Amino acid sequence: MPTIFTHAVVPLAIAVAVGPTRISPKLAIAGAVFAVLPDADVVAFRLGIDYADTWGHRGATHSLVFAAICAGAMAMVWKEARSAWAFAFLTFAMASHGLLDTLTDGGLGAALFWPFDNSRIFAPETPVRVSPIGRGFLSMRGLETLISEFKWIWAPTITLSLAVWAMRLRYDRAARSGI
Repeated sequence: MPTIFTHAVVPLAIAVAVGPTRISPKLAIAGAVFAVLPDADVVAFRLGIDYADTWGHRGATHSLVFAAICAGAMAMVWKEARSAWAFAFLTFAMASHGLLDTLTDGGLGAALFWPFDNSRIFAPETPVRVSPIGRGFLSMRGLETLISEFKWIWAPTITLSLAVWAMRLRYDRAARSGI
């Protein structure tokens, strides 16, 4: 799995790219939390649930359906999450977690298509170093993971986000000046 920081960067970058009129700062923070939330399934280890079980690590909580269910539940209790933009953003924020996990070079893959298919899958290419869990993060392997994440996730995500942001600013200026 990528680190908790890397999972949060995707929705935050999207929020910067589209701007605060579409995704408010509060919604952006909610998206970052949603992006990290699927890894709460590590509690399953302590409950005796096997890694490969449906509710084990990278199981159902990493699926696209689970992301949509959580976004829908949030919309039921939080007014700011009730627009189509907010629902789509929160769904993608959480879904991005499982998608990023499929890019890693370890683990069992992610059950993206649960409940229709419990298979754990990886992307065709897995360039991201899997993050060690716990204290292992403060090791050479943890540093290798961060470097890998910067190269394969942070740099492209931030570059794309800033490019979209710059285009949006240029478009907004042109619209205000009547061009």
